[in-house]
Amino acid sequence: MTPPLSMTATLLSLLTAALLAGCSTTYYAAMEKAGIHKRDIMVDRVAEARSSQEQAQEQFKSALEQFASVVHLRETDLKKAYDRLNGEYEACVAIADKVSSRIDSIESVAEALFDEWEAEIDLYQNREMARSSRAQLQATQRNYRDMLGRMKRAEKSMDPVLVIFRDNVLFLKHNLNAQAIGSLRQEFGTLQTQIDELLARMNEAIESSDAFIAGMQQNQ
Repeated sequence: MTPPLSMTATLLSLLTAALLAGCSTTYYAAMEKAGIHKRDIMVDRVAEARSSQEQAQEQFKSALEQFASVVHLRETDLKKAYDRLNGEYEACVAIADKVSSRIDSIESVAEALFDEWEAEIDLYQNREMARSSRAQLQATQRNYRDMLGRMKRAEKSMDPVLVIFRDNVLFLKHNLNAQAIGSLRQEFGTLQTQIDELLARMNEAIESSDAFIAGMQQNQ
């Protein structure tokens, strides 16, 4: 009997997760043998996520500038305007995907690091050392949750910007006329507000990333 599609999808998801977990375990083990520990990998991934957020800030600023320039174009320039705006939109989607991917990679190594740390605490014979290590683990987890929360909020703030951008690019594509330019002018203020909020969220996430990296390096 063929399993229902929902069950098949669930099984595939579980299998994929198991394979990814196995790949991650193998990867971390290989890096450990090379002298690169999970905390080192985590610091590197946080730094990479920070960099991707800075890139996202620059890209969304560029997109807003292009949007602003389009609203003042003559109708005869609309095809070129569409091409430019669509290019900016696609670049925004790409950098948003990159930011999300970086965050996912942080969560993966964080889970492995904290599980390992927790297990190793149980190996202590010296209770005072175990207590100190657990306190350090809990402090690191608190800092991590704060940083991750800020990253997630910044990540989420990209969604409304992309929605507005996509709608206007599509409208311009389907209506290469003065009506399209009028619509873009009306939307510009909303887009600017959303991007300003996005940039502020990104700044919070970047500052939190810097603090987390400094804390991890201080405790090495």
